[in-house]
Amino acid sequence: MISVNNLRKEFKKTIKEPGLIGSFKSLFHPKCEKVVAVNDISFEVPKGEILGFIGPNGAGKSTVIKMLTGILTPTSGTCTINGKNPSENRKSYVKEIGVVFGQRTQLWWDLPLRETYGVLKEIYEVPDDRYHKQMAFLNEVLELDSFITSPVRTLSLGQRMRADIAASLLHSPKVLFLDEPTIGLDVVVKDNIRKAIEHINKQEKTTVILTTHDLADIELLSKRIVMIDKGSNMFDGTISELKSKYGQIRELNFETDAKDIEQILNYKQHFGFNDDDIKIEKEANNVTVKFNSNAVPVSDMLSYTLDKINISDISVKDADIEEIIRRLYKQGV
Repeated sequence: MISVNNLRKEFKKTIKEPGLIGSFKSLFHPKCEKVVAVNDISFEVPKGEILGFIGPNGAGKSTVIKMLTGILTPTSGTCTINGKNPSENRKSYVKEIGVVFGQRTQLWWDLPLRETYGVLKEIYEVPDDRYHKQMAFLNEVLELDSFITSPVRTLSLGQRMRADIAASLLHSPKVLFLDEPTIGLDVVVKDNIRKAIEHINKQEKTTVILTTHDLADIELLSKRIVMIDKGSNMFDGTISELKSKYGQIRELNFETDAKDIEQILNYKQHFGFNDDDIKIEKEANNVTVKFNSNAVPVSDMLSYTLDKINISDISVKDADIEEIIRRLYKQGV
């Protein structure tokens, strides 16, 4: 469905010298430097997969998405989606994709939502029977009925996000690009939108590329992630592979009324942990110890902790994906 091969994007950046003279020089004899925003990225996405596409700010995610949607043309390399080149076949290509940007809307601000969908129906040339069938499906999944007659400007953030997702799916696209679809939403609305995305993916076999900083979205919706940093691939594989390869971080959780926990336990000195291998968080009587189990086995941490202080309700679990990715970015793996 999606094939990206050695995709590269370069920009020219004008270097301005300080002061008025520098301004004149940059006007008549500008000095430019080449900035590589995306550096030979490659990946494949089969039909019907939900791919988590992640990276820190400035990693090149948005530039890749803009090339995949045809907004930008690659400097070199190729990307084809459903056999089409996004920048060369733009008019026919856009009818096969849907795009949702969490910070922007494609809806008409003052029109009632129902009329907005009517306009989009004409733009995408959706036949009447298909339009009514798709609207019935979207109403069921996204629960639009309660606000479909309201002007877009009166909608809450959660309602607008559901409305935007519906607008992007009105023409039954083969690929859906979601950029921060749950940003700024409360827990209940986030959960509803995740369930809707999952349902749409299963029912319609829609291929989804999900870009988000909320890693709970990734864990709940995606089995596979592509991680980039500084314009280059860092990781491409399943979440289980990521945890297996980089996720030997465990969480030791317990309750204690002891004070000065770090001084009493003194894990670093006793076990010789590096700063990156252990982290202690305490809130009231609840203590969370995140540690590298490759450096010290779980059994040793448990026996040492139980020997040093009186604790209750102790548990050990794998660290979440957010902790693993934080370490990856920090180490630049």
